Amino acid sequence: MSAVRTALYAQVADIRIDTNGRDAASVHGAVESALGLVDIVAREPRRLDVESPRGAYAIHVGAGLLADGRQLAEAIRGRHVLIATDANVARIQLPVLEASLRRLRPDLVIAVHCMPPGEAEKTLGRWQEAVAALAKLGATRDATVVALGGGVVGDLAGFAAATWMRGIDVVQVPTTLLAMVDSSVGGKTGVDLPAGKNLVGAFHPPAAVIADTAALSTLPARELRAGLAEVVKYGAIFDATFLDWLDDRAEALLAGDPEATAEAVLRSCRYKADVVARDPFERGDRALLNFGHTFGHAIETEQGYTGATGGLVHGEAVAVGMVLAARLSTALGRAAQADADRLLALLQRFGLPTRVPAGLDPSALLARMRLDKKADAAGLRFVLWDGAGRGVIVRDVPESAVMAVLAG
Repeated sequence: MSAVRTALYAQVADIRIDTNGRDAASVHGAVESALGLVDIVAREPRRLDVESPRGAYAIHVGAGLLADGRQLAEAIRGRHVLIATDANVARIQLPVLEASLRRLRPDLVIAVHCMPPGEAEKTLGRWQEAVAALAKLGATRDATVVALGGGVVGDLAGFAAATWMRGIDVVQVPTTLLAMVDSSVGGKTGVDLPAGKNLVGAFHPPAAVIADTAALSTLPARELRAGLAEVVKYGAIFDATFLDWLDDRAEALLAGDPEATAEAVLRSCRYKADVVARDPFERGDRALLNFGHTFGHAIETEQGYTGATGGLVHGEAVAVGMVLAARLSTALGRAAQADADRLLALLQRFGLPTRVPAGLDPSALLARMRLDKKADAAGLRFVLWDGAGRGVIVRDVPESAVMAVLAG
């Protein structure tokens, strides 16, 4: 009788989840992701097209995209696929993604490369392990790397794809809000060095971005808040009315409301896609996306990327960095104090840190900034603003002004 029921279920089921050997939390996460929290049949995903030097690619935003699998399957050209992920994501999201791929593309030769989670793992050593996994797979020039995870996985897996055989496809499948609205879009890939963040890397646009907003339901609250910092950034540098929209929907966003979250992701991706299309290699306006990042990266590096053990995670460091950038703009006479106060209040409303962590030496942070990618021969270069929605690149910023802001 059991065999009969199993056969019947297999015929009528739209979604299949293998529960063998999995704990309750893992099964719950897989079911939740598969259902997408909303009716995945009634709600079509939304799509943005981005121009890049390697050709146009699509950003798909919607709930249930991992379980659906069609957008991912269509983005894979060849037969060899390396799914790069981390141990946290592998437990919940990997079974859903792998099952949908095998269902839709039984021709694929799939391998999984799982790395430890955390910014501290974004190293040349971990990159070497990823390319070794490609070698073991026998990946050819038409192979695809699927980057399933947050920004660390996306950056490292993207760099492996950029360097394997001088460049193979990568499909970004971000599972954190921060990765959905920032690192998965635009083609920046790379790893960190002890001297600084993202100092080794390449521009390598993805073949597609699959942003399944249902995956955000499994995020810890801290990770959700960290992602909201990058969402706020877009309003700060491009659109003051977006800051109003975020303020009006702060409670819904913090609660993980599906509609508000999907709209925030889509609008953020649109802001980034527009500037990336104009400036794919960050020789002009694209640098505006680094608002808050010069300060933020210095804090992360000085703390030794210890977000998991007491330091700030990336989005939190960017939040502090944006506050400092706004204060520096005011000190240089570029913006009103009221604009800085408004930004501070919104970040605090999202539960984000807004002060430099205790114990960090301003002189040490300044030294880190001199090594930042955004510095040039003329000296320190910052992304500041001339008020809400008006980001601006400012060169040769006096170090005395930076020190005053750090010490304030």
